[in-house]
Amino acid sequence: MPQRRDWIRSFGKAFRPAMRLWKGTFWQSLAAVVVGNAIYFGVYSFLPPRAQHGINRVDWGLAVDFWICLVCYGLARYIR
Repeated sequence: MPQRRDWIRSFGKAFRPAMRLWKGTFWQSLAAVVVGNAIYFGVYSFLPPRAQHGINRVDWGLAVDFWICLVCYGLARYIR
């Protein structure tokens, strides 16, 4: 049993820096998605019908929303 505890302890120490990095990028990506979706739905009525996302569909509106979120994530990474 002591071998298992040592392995768990060393495993946790090895991934601590990665977890710290993951936490930072998680919050950045969450903020980018929230801000990106706010922008998308703010300009939703001004978009052409083909760029408006429909419910339960994969369409161009979903791609437009994705790209807006991606640009927001890129800006967040650039600013930081």
